[in-house]
Amino acid sequence: MTSQHSSPPKPSRFITLELIRKRSEHNAGLVSTLEELALHQEELQSIGAILGRTCGKTLKILLLQNNVIERMIASELKFFKSLEYLNIALNNIHCIERGSLS
Repeated sequence: MTSQHSSPPKPSRFITLELIRKRSEHNAGLVSTLEELALHQEELQSIGAILGRTCGKTLKILLLQNNVIERMIASELKFFKSLEYLNIALNNIHCIERGSLS
């Protein structure tokens, strides 16, 4: 009789307000005035809407390299009005929706 050990599935990883605050400690945890945010190597699967809604107007630099993001979705990126630099290297991106990076 052989026993099969299966590891539990990894939980979904999305950008949360708690994660943004944790990574914005150089800005006293104030997310509404962030200009730069490094969220690399967090195993993030998606950008989600919360990042754009909380600091999308002021964010100029967003570092998302080395995650597992698969898609760039226009509705998740529409709030980034001041974004000048986006690093999405070393992700699993297979789809960039029209209008996502305009």
